[in-house]
Amino acid sequence: MKPGCPRLKCDSHKNRGPESGSVIANGTFFRACDSRRIRRFICRSCGLNFSQSTGSPRYRQKKRRIVEPLYRLMASTVSQRRAARLLGVDKKTVVRYFKFISNECRKREDQRISSYRTDRLKRIQFDDLETLEHTKLKPLSVALAVEPNTRKIIGFQVSRMPAKGLLAKKSRHKYGPRKDERKMGWNRLLKRLVPLVAPDAEFLSDQNPHYPQVLKMHFPRAHHETTPGGRGAITGQGELKKLAFDPLFALNHTCAMMRANMNRLLRRTWCTTKTIQGLKDHLAIYVDYHNRILTPE
Repeated sequence: MKPGCPRLKCDSHKNRGPESGSVIANGTFFRACDSRRIRRFICRSCGLNFSQSTGSPRYRQKKRRIVEPLYRLMASTVSQRRAARLLGVDKKTVVRYFKFISNECRKREDQRISSYRTDRLKRIQFDDLETLEHTKLKPLSVALAVEPNTRKIIGFQVSRMPAKGLLAKKSRHKYGPRKDERKMGWNRLLKRLVPLVAPDAEFLSDQNPHYPQVLKMHFPRAHHETTPGGRGAITGQGELKKLAFDPLFALNHTCAMMRANMNRLLRRTWCTTKTIQGLKDHLAIYVDYHNRILTPE
């Protein structure tokens, strides 16, 4: 099917259908980046030459072949530097396509969760997953919400938090006081869930004393159950618990999968997060891969 003229000022722009007759075929060209032959067109109204790929999200990309392999590698415990070596491209190219893929994944995920607006969820499990920003003295919290029946990830938010335990004093000495932004992250996450989750849904979490207050602000009619956190098992990166029956198994199993499939979340790794935005982009890629590939409908 012939496309319409992409030029906004063209008289035929409003009528993009082939019946307008303003756009005619104008040969083809060989696109070397993916070995495809692409059709050319010309608009007889304004004289613009364009192709069937003009205006697409991947327009003028020179390394189209690496998009799908890089998408799979980023959700398979591979670092960006190693992905560049495996794909035979420069690491700066991987960084650019990493950001492009994350934006595509966000759009896909927004379309997927929009289906919950008509058929709202009845049960949600939520908790925090802790990681770090460059060093253990600068920890981060990833607030996560999971649908327990399908183990689909419904949403996440990344927040800064102060160091705890023996590292607290060292963190304050080296980097100064670190603001605790976890409450803002929980609020952002629950606000995003309001149109997707039924007002009287069941929420299950651990016994964090701050959860009931934040949850009541966004879901005053919801039923909130809490369960004590168990001791971490050797398997599952410590996310799976040593319990005969774990009420939060769907959430803990999802967290274990995230740690196993995202190299920056591994317990012992030198591929640490350097920027919070980089962690958000990586999480967006993994969430899309998890919901589309690892937990099919």
